[in-house]
Amino acid sequence: MSLPMALKNAAPAELKGVRGVCLDIDDTLSTHGKLTAEAYSALWRLREAGLIVVPITGRPAGWCDHFARFWPVNAIVGENGAFTFFMEGGIRRRIDTLADAGTIAGRKARLEKLGVAILERFPHAKWASDQAYREYDLAIDVCEDVPPWNPNDVEELLALCAREGAHAKLSSIHVNAWFGDFDKRRGFEKWLSSGAPGCPAPVPNMKEWLFIGDSPNDEPMFAAFPYTVGVANLSRYLDRLKSPPRWITASESGKGFAEMADAVIAARTAN
Repeated sequence: MSLPMALKNAAPAELKGVRGVCLDIDDTLSTHGKLTAEAYSALWRLREAGLIVVPITGRPAGWCDHFARFWPVNAIVGENGAFTFFMEGGIRRRIDTLADAGTIAGRKARLEKLGVAILERFPHAKWASDQAYREYDLAIDVCEDVPPWNPNDVEELLALCAREGAHAKLSSIHVNAWFGDFDKRRGFEKWLSSGAPGCPAPVPNMKEWLFIGDSPNDEPMFAAFPYTVGVANLSRYLDRLKSPPRWITASESGKGFAEMADAVIAARTAN
């Protein structure tokens, strides 16, 4: 595995082809659970510079509805790729990644069964505080509002979910588990192949997108794009990644996101 290069050493010519930016939210855009003025300003500066901006997150449908309506973004892919929300004519609309995902009630029944198995093995497990706003997945809190789990227990939890037939991914704060063949990459590609609604023409092709993230559940995106960046806090997970990003920022979380935005915007105006 090759290690990421420092983003500060990327020449403007290397970043000049970026027309769209996809980003993780938790600990990539946010910092210790807060959206700083610096990071939010960087979102606006990307949009004002003509970039298409699409967050791709494990956060729930309820949160993504808010983000799509109020943030300076063109669309948002939520629950690790289950759906995309976007605004069209002042109305929030959606694309679901799987046509045969079943009813919300059916999905919740499978997740409840998985939850029973998790609690039998880990009686101390707590669902994420945003679980009530989710449609497709079960989020187990491993450090957001609870004491950090032992890494061995996290690995065992991931393995348990796999044995129960669920997909499971570790983010910087949760283990997300779901049933259905989707992930962040498939969710984004579904939106893109649907005409990228919410995005003005011409739509960037796959070679013109940059992705920035911070954790193992971002690996499908690191593998999919030619322009990939990890914020500095990703370095704690590099030994878990078969497909690391091309570059890494000097700063962590929101400061690292702003560092990326500065580099991309500067590249667009460079001679």
